[in-house]
Amino acid sequence: MKFVLFSLLMNVPNAITGETLTTQQKFQNIIAQAVLAEELGFEAYGVGERHGTPFLSSSPPVILSAIAARTSRIRLLTTVTVLSVLDPVRVAEDYATLDHLSEGRLEMIIGKGNDPRHYPLFGISEDEQWDSLAERYALLKRLWNEENVTWKGKYRTPLDNVTTQPRPFQQPIPIWHGSASSTLSTELAAKYGEPIFSSNSFHPQAKYKALIDHYRERLSYYGHDPKNAIVGSGASSLYLANTPEEAIKRFRPYYNAFHATDAAQHNQSPFKDLEDNIENGPILVGNAEQVIEKILNYHRAYGNQVLCISVDGLNEAEQHEQLHRFVNDVMPVLRKEIPSSLWESKPKILHVNLLSRGV
Repeated sequence: MKFVLFSLLMNVPNAITGETLTTQQKFQNIIAQAVLAEELGFEAYGVGERHGTPFLSSSPPVILSAIAARTSRIRLLTTVTVLSVLDPVRVAEDYATLDHLSEGRLEMIIGKGNDPRHYPLFGISEDEQWDSLAERYALLKRLWNEENVTWKGKYRTPLDNVTTQPRPFQQPIPIWHGSASSTLSTELAAKYGEPIFSSNSFHPQAKYKALIDHYRERLSYYGHDPKNAIVGSGASSLYLANTPEEAIKRFRPYYNAFHATDAAQHNQSPFKDLEDNIENGPILVGNAEQVIEKILNYHRAYGNQVLCISVDGLNEAEQHEQLHRFVNDVMPVLRKEIPSSLWESKPKILHVNLLSRGV
């Protein structure tokens, strides 16, 4: 199994001390966190995209460029790029630039996002999100794969003989599809024969498993071998301690603080409390043995080769403690139990044959 550390740059008062970082301090914290992730052996670092409090992650390509300048090996993911509201020309330019600055370490995860506040900011309605995502992604693919693009659609002005600059460093830039709530996202991924990344953050396992199963079924429909499916998975928050009781006691204030935010309320968690989430949800809170067994349980359901974790909301000392615990006590077992060749060479993209389906 391969491992991603990610952040949405959630900047809330610390649940224990009440301290709030300045915006500048939070940005520096994230850059330092990414540097530490590389030092500790994580394969990738991800930055999500949000457009409203308490998140500071409105510009992932800018943040990831700063991280690229301070690192040399770790892959750089967008978790996710909210392509449903973005201009594909701007996305093509910004992320191709990042691809060069990172010397080909970029991997993009696209999605429609799960925060409805971004729709009025960018001039589309929530009802249009899926059609907008599909159209914008088709254009982005053309802009990266072709020169002299002429195009006409609904969600931006027409293009006439356009070649975006710079051209991507990687040919192609690896693209994943974020999967959280609808078969429309897994359908789009299967259509292009590209990997999916399950958010696996807010709901019971069965909901996300159904989406992953749908993805594999539709891969077969579009002529791809489901055995070659590449799946990543999130895991909500991480908190490790020597005993389950200690982990719950120490993490509870952070859990309660996050679930009081407007962003968390929008997701409408079905879990009544922290204990219910530990028992029936994706959160990774407990001792190392418990966390390992939960990750293995989810792997049996999803078949994921990648696990994405976060330590958002913790103070810097606890972030370091949790990452060191995870690397020392959890990661070696999972690497042994779930071998993966992903990212050991150029990332694997499923062969695409859309012409046979009239796409």
